[in-house]
This record gives sequence, structure tokens and C-alpha cells, in this order.
Amino acid sequence: MAKCTAITRGGDRCKGIAIDSSGYCYAHHPDHEQDRRQAARKGGKRGGRGRPQAELGDIKQRLSDLASDVLHGSVDRGTAAVASQVLNVYLRAVSVELKATEQLELIERLESLETLLEQRKEERRHGA
Repeated sequence: MAKCTAITRGGDRCKGIAIDSSGYCYAHHPDHEQDRRQAARKGGKRGGRGRPQAELGDIKQRLSDLASDVLHGSVDRGTAAVASQVLNVYLRAVSVELKATEQLELIERLESLETLLEQRKEERRHGA
């Protein structure tokens, strides 16, 4: 199995396995540069795993406060109904975003595992 021909920032040769006849691993292959940038940008925008849960907690608290205000008579029922509808739409959007993020993470993990499996198969075929 051929090693990557790229030179790392530290000046050493990359220890990755070349993915095709180009001589580069996935991390250095020029054809995958856009994919790597997009994945890095996505990771930076996501803001960590805690953000969706914090948003969900905030929405739950708002709905609870709204219900209390209606029961105490400090908020009109019609206004509260519209506000709760808006909050429920927002809640749905957060839920969809969370599911999409989870799916993308699973796809990326699956692709990594498939790549690793193919590399192992190639190594076995070539007797390494």
C-alpha cells in the first residue's frame, strides 16, 4: 500500500495511505480540498453538541412561563396562543436541525469506516 507523498506542516512526510494513483491520502488530495473545507466550516458553525439542547431548554422555559402568565391573567389567551404556536414552530425547526446534523455526522462516520475497511481489504490483498 502506497504512502501519501505530502509533507506535513512539521516538515515530515505524511504517514497516511494514498487513496489512488495520485499518491495523496484523503487529507492531502487536492480533489477533496473543497470537501475538507466544507466539513471544517460546518464543524465551526455547529457550536458544539450543547447548543441544540440549550435551545430546547430555553423554549421549554418560555412555554412554561407563558402558561403561568396565562393562568395568572398577565397575558391574554389569544396572544399566548399565537406565541406558543410560534415557539412550537421554532421548536420544530431546532428538532429538524438536530436530526439533520446527526445524520450528517453518521454519514461522515460511515464513510470513514468504509474507507478504512477498503484500505484494510487492499492491505490484505497485497499481503501487507
